[in-house]
Amino acid sequence: KLKEGRFRLDIRKKIFTMRVAKHWNRLPRQVVDASSLQTLKLRLDGALGTLI
Repeated sequence: KLKEGRFRLDIRKKIFTMRVAKHWNRLPRQVVDASSLQTLKLRLDGALGTLI
C-alpha cells in the first residue's frame, strides 16, 4: 500500500504519487501483488472492467 500524505501546500497535491495513492490502495490485493508487468496489466484490466 502507498502512504497518503496531507500537505499544506497545494503544489504537493499535484505530485503523481499523491494523486494515485488513494486509487492504488483501493485495488484488489491480487492486482497489486502481481509478479510481472504483464500479469499486472491483465489483472488491472479485469479489475477496472468490473467498475465500468
